[in-house]
Amino acid sequence: MRLFAGLLLFAGLAAAQAPDCAVAPGFKQEGETREFNTETLYNYMDGNSEGYFLYNFVRMRGVTCKQGALSLVLDVSEFQDEELAYGMFTSNVDARLPRASLGAAGQVTPAKAIFVKGKYFVELSMEPQGEHAAALEAAAKAMELRVPGSVSAPKELTFFPKDGLEAGSPRLIPQSVLGLRMLKRGYLGVYGNGRLFFVSEDSPDAAKALFEKLKARFAPAGAAQAGEEAYTGDDRLLGKFCLFRKGARVGGFVGAKEGADPAKLAAAFAAGLN
Repeated sequence: MRLFAGLLLFAGLAAAQAPDCAVAPGFKQEGETREFNTETLYNYMDGNSEGYFLYNFVRMRGVTCKQGALSLVLDVSEFQDEELAYGMFTSNVDARLPRASLGAAGQVTPAKAIFVKGKYFVELSMEPQGEHAAALEAAAKAMELRVPGSVSAPKELTFFPKDGLEAGSPRLIPQSVLGLRMLKRGYLGVYGNGRLFFVSEDSPDAAKALFEKLKARFAPAGAAQAGEEAYTGDDRLLGKFCLFRKGARVGGFVGAKEGADPAKLAAAFAAGLN
């Protein structure tokens, strides 16, 4: 039984890593199957490859399928983990348009379909654009069944209050959260009255060290009750803010607009982090 389960898993991984035109009935493969890694992706993506590398891209495999004058391009990118793959999706989704029920998250437009499932980010596009949206969506749904992995979004997204949250938020910031190199990777939620963020360190001690660096960079103006330690301040870069540490996480509310209480908002946010 274990051997059979292992073979099924291997088959699922192989299908994801080597997509074919069977997801689009009537289409036939044109040319060779594409395969790129971190050393060669620029040959295919040109300047856009940097956006993939930000999220720890591992490899891409894809095919081009043809049916008469129609051309379907299908690419499956693998990332280091599920969280980073989801981050890649959110960096590509159009926040103005609705999501689609594909994988952990998806979107279908007249020109392109994208979705994330597990550690895979899948892209399909059809030429000519806009004339065969139904066929594009059907191919995306067929491909979604072939890709292995979780259909759950990162739990970190649920930490952000939904009230007042702007479209496209929250999202994973792969490096330099708030434009600060010391905040290497974390989540950011944008609201009408400011921004909430948090980063996770390897341990509480590492978070304490990071918090001390923040204090040295952004001088405290007053104490606050949020997490295990917190303070408020006002800075040209962060605006009015409240920063806190809770366990191995460092976060806060920054850029507080008129009428917003950064200490109160940061405290409520810290209370929901686990």
